[in-house]
Amino acid sequence: MALTNTYTRKIILLIIIASAIKLIASPFLELGNDEVYYWTYALRPDWNYFDHPPMVGLLIRFTTFNLNWVSELSIRLGSVVCAAISTWFIFKTGKLISNERVGWYAALLYTASIYTTFIAGFFILPDSPQMPFYTAALYVMVHIIQKRNEVNSWSTWLVLGLLIGLAALCKVHGLFLWVGFGLFMLIKRRDWLLNPRLYIAGIISVLCLLPILYWNIQNDFITYKFHSGRVTHSGINIESFGRELIGEFAYQNPIIYVLIIIAIISFLRGGLRFRQSRVKVWIFSMSIPMLLVFWGIALRNPTLPHWSGPAFIPLFFLAALWLDKNAKRSVPISIAVSFVFIIFTLIGTTAIVQFAPRNFGSQDKENYGEYCPTLDLSGWKGFAKSFDSLRSKDITEKIMKPDDPIITNKWFPGAHIEFYVARPLKMNLIGMGELTDLHQFIWLNKDRPKLVNSGDAYLIVPSNIPLDVLSAYSKVFHVIEKPVIINQIRSGVVVRYFYVYRMRGYRG
Repeated sequence: MALTNTYTRKIILLIIIASAIKLIASPFLELGNDEVYYWTYALRPDWNYFDHPPMVGLLIRFTTFNLNWVSELSIRLGSVVCAAISTWFIFKTGKLISNERVGWYAALLYTASIYTTFIAGFFILPDSPQMPFYTAALYVMVHIIQKRNEVNSWSTWLVLGLLIGLAALCKVHGLFLWVGFGLFMLIKRRDWLLNPRLYIAGIISVLCLLPILYWNIQNDFITYKFHSGRVTHSGINIESFGRELIGEFAYQNPIIYVLIIIAIISFLRGGLRFRQSRVKVWIFSMSIPMLLVFWGIALRNPTLPHWSGPAFIPLFFLAALWLDKNAKRSVPISIAVSFVFIIFTLIGTTAIVQFAPRNFGSQDKENYGEYCPTLDLSGWKGFAKSFDSLRSKDITEKIMKPDDPIITNKWFPGAHIEFYVARPLKMNLIGMGELTDLHQFIWLNKDRPKLVNSGDAYLIVPSNIPLDVLSAYSKVFHVIEKPVIINQIRSGVVVRYFYVYRMRGYRG
């Protein structure tokens, strides 16, 4: 059927262009620390994982065709598709709140946000599969708020409960959707608290969480014991709080962030009007609780700014309403500049990762490149080729055996070694260390051959992730040979060292 709606055409074109740019860029950036780690989820499907619920692993399993097509592109494909779906729901929600132009502006804001279009919409993270469920839940909520007959619709409430449950099955903070909607009901619709459909919807959300509960019962609630220890520090940490605020400013795209602030000020001054006043209460109810929680955590503990990323999504509608009132163009100059900024960021990041003639971390040889973000996204393919040559020579000269494994003491760089080295070379990688360091590798070990007594193994230590090898393994192996050093060279300059140790005589 021919498309007659101008904004529908624009949205489809926006989704196609944004998706195409991300898919083209995918092969030029190696997988980051978190991405390769979540790939290990797909290696061993489970009800839940040490760090997160199972959905991101299932998504990777799906887009790689059950691990039969494994590449940066196939692993990130799910994130790009999820971003496309989410953009459509944002458009439909904005249209429902006000009109198609507001929906269009909201979709532009969503696409111009670094969090929604790159962190959750390009890199593969638990946020990636969560976004379609999250934005769809927002859409259903507005349906219930705006259309009187939907309040008594069993199907609408049941769908809402399922969407929130699935969002939480991606990342548990999807439950903030119920927190925000509950706050809205307490303020504007207390009569809904007598609606049995609400409680059945809540039960459906809880039922979706049963895989998480089941896994944690099996594993002595290890997830919550570990993560609760990360948020129980005492004392005010102003530096951490400042990093959180600065990170939110950057992750949302500074221009988008400023537009949101302008829209909030305009609203407080009475410059923005809603067709139905309850919508404004809903917008702030869906944002403020999550922001306050993560700001509170940041006051006492280090945080990551993308944790609060979903809290800004409802505020896109407020900014879209402001643009609808004040903008004269289909693509306002502020949005156009935002797109230039994110495209420049993508191109610039790719160029720096591929060609920068230095690292941006420590310059000491012992930890050369430590804290340099570009090294998370580069160098592993080249190292794998060099290591393959070294290993082949070792096997030919009978220095090492073909079935000698690689060992790792942490999930990073373990996940990179797993993806870029062990996987293509069909080598066994064994996690050897503490649970708090190895995370998912403890469970991967259960399905892998153990290192035999007196056996030999390789240990790979990148200089940007330093390790005191003798302290860690002198009691585990009889002999630790002097390492072979493999350089990562970029634009003719060494930016990182890979130390390859031959470990002999396992004391199993």
